[in-house]
Amino acid sequence: MSFRLGKHLTLSGIDYSGKSPEQVQNLFQQTLEGGMHGLCYSAYEEGQEPGDVLTIEQIRRRMAVIAPYTKWIRSFSCIEGNELVPKVAREFGIKTLVGAWLGKDKDLNEQEITGLIQLAKEGYVDIAAVGNEVLYRKDLSEEELLDYIHRVKKAIPGVQVGYVDAYYEFTDCPRITEACDVILSNCYPFWEGCQIDYSLVYMKQMYQQAVQAANGKKVIITETGWPSQGKSLEGAEPSAENAMKYFINTQQWSREENIEIFYFSSFDESWKVGAEGDVGAYWGLWDMHQQLKF
Repeated sequence: MSFRLGKHLTLSGIDYSGKSPEQVQNLFQQTLEGGMHGLCYSAYEEGQEPGDVLTIEQIRRRMAVIAPYTKWIRSFSCIEGNELVPKVAREFGIKTLVGAWLGKDKDLNEQEITGLIQLAKEGYVDIAAVGNEVLYRKDLSEEELLDYIHRVKKAIPGVQVGYVDAYYEFTDCPRITEACDVILSNCYPFWEGCQIDYSLVYMKQMYQQAVQAANGKKVIITETGWPSQGKSLEGAEPSAENAMKYFINTQQWSREENIEIFYFSSFDESWKVGAEGDVGAYWGLWDMHQQLKF
């Protein structure tokens, strides 16, 4: 995938001073058309939420929208139709980072782990993610998580296995870092109240902290993004223009420094308004109707 902007980032990203909203929008369009490393796959359509069963038709419909723009997709679960996401990705020639969603329900965890191992053995998993932010949510202990990670690694020795969490958890939990083949780090300047003009610098610092904790292992940014509307968080303001700026800076840094990033997210999903507040529904590059937002 080519990239046609031909500009180089400053420490804080592109200098947007003097650029009109239309110019920012044009830069966004060029950046999107240039393609990206990875995209987090938003599976649930309007009226759906986790627990609802996905159909292969809806997965194909959304995959067709994003396939021209990304080399990889990341999925978050291996049950309730989510196991179809990596299979459909293969139809489109897209590589997969496949996640087993772990929580407090041991029976569901067992289904997720079994599903992840089965998908990997069938050849649908390029990188396996055992859990997403379970330490951050305090859903599992380190010992419980380590048991799941080691079990998956033993079952699929030919596949890289990691765990997804906020960048600082890999500093705080060295045994988890040691158990992973690859470090899967979520980096969100927005959620730490960072003003948009300093967001790229802050994300670079987050990434470097994960790199230092990784002790030579590859670090992939598995989530980063910016909401297009909703309530501000300290200095972090959601808006369409800020979301475009953040996407442009992120993707250009990804290319120039060869950083592997899965952008969050593909589509808006209104069910996410709960714990995240009203911004939760507005992280997509496309809206809930699969229309490009910007």
